[in-house]
Amino acid sequence: SHKNLEKVLVIFFVYDNSQKNNMESFMPKITFIEHNGTHHEVEVAVGLSVMEAARDNNISGIEADCGGACACSTCHVYVDASWVEKLPAKDAMEEDMLDFAWEPNELSRLTCQVRVTEDLDGLVVRMPEKQI
Repeated sequence: SHKNLEKVLVIFFVYDNSQKNNMESFMPKITFIEHNGTHHEVEVAVGLSVMEAARDNNISGIEADCGGACACSTCHVYVDASWVEKLPAKDAMEEDMLDFAWEPNELSRLTCQVRVTEDLDGLVVRMPEKQI
């Protein structure tokens, strides 16, 4: 009855706050380096794409014309060489779209295809001279 309701509310409150704390506890940092050398270090919520992180932080050099649908190459970056093996492999669609990017190479990725995880804390990406 009344005592049981109080217990349920207390349990709910404790659970709700623990979930909130888990979500706020850690946000990986990603460094975006513009073609001109300007660095932007931003904190990113786990689960967003690297493209969304750039867009949400007004990073110039990531245009993301298709909004993250892997239907263009305007979120192309060069991943720092030390990170290439730490990222999930490119799928066939990303490989195909990279053919349309400005001067792609073995470090090239489409940021819309890279989801942020805690393991990406410290990721460094460089923007190409331009997006096409």
